[in-house]
Amino acid sequence: MAWQLEGTYFENCSCDMVCPCTTSGLTMRADTDRCQVVLAFHVGKGEIDGVDVGGKTVVVVADTPPVMSDGNWRVGVVMDAAASPEQAEKLGAVFGGHAGGPMAMVSPLITEMLGMESAPIEYVDDGRRHSVKVGELIDIEIEDFVPPLNPGGEVERLTGMFHPANSTLTIAKANRSRVDAFGLSFANVGKNGHWAPFSWAS
Repeated sequence: MAWQLEGTYFENCSCDMVCPCTTSGLTMRADTDRCQVVLAFHVGKGEIDGVDVGGKTVVVVADTPPVMSDGNWRVGVVMDAAASPEQAEKLGAVFGGHAGGPMAMVSPLITEMLGMESAPIEYVDDGRRHSVKVGELIDIEIEDFVPPLNPGGEVERLTGMFHPANSTLTIAKANRSRVDAFGLSFANVGKNGHWAPFSWAS
């Protein structure tokens, strides 16, 4: 299966800003007893096995032990309702790690699939603010961090990260956060976030 995807992603997790899971390559304990995270991927343009998947969004919800590298992740996936059955199948193979690429490094950590749902997804990049609304299941907005004492300065970033999306991620915090999906219910308002472009191929 040959494929190439380009777009942007953001996440919001239950750790305080900045997340020790991200900065340690998943080997340090989360700030809470469970790491509960949402990762939203918007494909700006892409093709999987000749199928155009541009403009579609995939959202991954995960509940993991405090040390993420220990495995035993519980994961659910929401597919963009705008995706055709063929597009959803192809995207599911890539984001499930079955088609190689960056997500394949995460799949061995997953021990329980909570399911896959289809829902309307609204994904917005608006300057420093990034948001996703997934039907009635998820509503999150994060904002990239600029130091208050230097409001005209650059967004702060982490570099050299071991992360499937990108090795450089913004530091961000959630302005709003509500998740009620796959039997999981949590709100990570004021908690950690990251944003980055991604460009994958296999």
